Amino acid sequence: MFYARKPLIRSACLIVAAAASFVTLSVGLAQDQNSRLDVAGVGQPGRSPVLNPRHPETYVVQRGDTLWGIASTFLRDPWLWPEIWQVNPQIENPHLIFPGDTLSLSYAGDGRPVVQVTQRGGPQPTTGSGGFEKLSPRVRSQPIEDAIQTIPYETLRAFLSRPRLLQKRDLDRLPYIVAQREGLVGSSGRDVYARRAEAPVGSIYNVVDLGEKIVDPDTRDTVGYLGIYVGQGRVDRAGDPSTVRLLESVREAVAGNYLVAEEDAIPANFLPHSPAKQIDGRIIAVLSGVSQIGQYDVVVLNRGAEDGLDAGTVLRVYQTGKTIRDTRARGIFNKKVDLPDEPAGTMMVFRTSDRISYALVMEATTTIQVLDKARTP
Repeated sequence: MFYARKPLIRSACLIVAAAASFVTLSVGLAQDQNSRLDVAGVGQPGRSPVLNPRHPETYVVQRGDTLWGIASTFLRDPWLWPEIWQVNPQIENPHLIFPGDTLSLSYAGDGRPVVQVTQRGGPQPTTGSGGFEKLSPRVRSQPIEDAIQTIPYETLRAFLSRPRLLQKRDLDRLPYIVAQREGLVGSSGRDVYARRAEAPVGSIYNVVDLGEKIVDPDTRDTVGYLGIYVGQGRVDRAGDPSTVRLLESVREAVAGNYLVAEEDAIPANFLPHSPAKQIDGRIIAVLSGVSQIGQYDVVVLNRGAEDGLDAGTVLRVYQTGKTIRDTRARGIFNKKVDLPDEPAGTMMVFRTSDRISYALVMEATTTIQVLDKARTP
């Protein structure tokens, strides 16, 4: 009896072993796939960037171009430019592109598209009758200021020249007007007295009044206040208080107005890139004073350097889905429906602090408003 069943038992064992091997192989493949996804990391593309269907094979950089515009010429998603940009590490500032440079598209051994500078601008070497370039050592010198800027810098001039958001943490250290000269109105050509204005004589300050309070919708903390531009003044006499002569005014300067030093310059050359980790923030203010946000408007986000944002970080804007009432649903708890968030454009961060950042809207495919969401593209 036992020997009669032995072949049947052996067959069953083989089936079980085969099944176990299949499960082990499946788990191994799944783990390998997951490990590859982990290596890619959040915010890093898991596949080759998609080329713009109308991309050129070569492109000569023109004066007035921006890096974002050039990237859009080659890529469907411009923020993936670092994935295809090939640089020569032996060149100083290898990421910089100058007018006259020729960019060429080619493909790596694994099929990935790559773009690199194949010819630098300026006087070019002659070619022989056979069409071959005669190579000889040469030095190319060009000021960094001439390099192609990442974003249209002129759109930020108004932001740079006038402060638009005063962070709550800064109010206790900012200089402020303590009084006007007796009997005089705080207008252009008049003097005011200020405390904490420790800058040397001749220094220029912007005079700012506090406007609307800005609250982080996630934490309910007060982030700061919109700044209302009052005018500009110059320190004419040091001391405590110091004397500040108003050089320009668009409204009366009064006691309690803050003095804000002019903004530092923003680096014009940086690479657009996806964030290093998952970002899920919101637009908390727009600095152009409009209710409908469009292309090249500057917005404030409730995420900053502490969240991994830096200059060049690109985020996708999502129009927050509305909550509607379903008239056909049964039951009290089924009446309200949250519609999904919809893509509305892209923005690029150009300045950060610890908890907030400033971004320029690069594309707006539909209406964008305060409290719309900013996420990893």
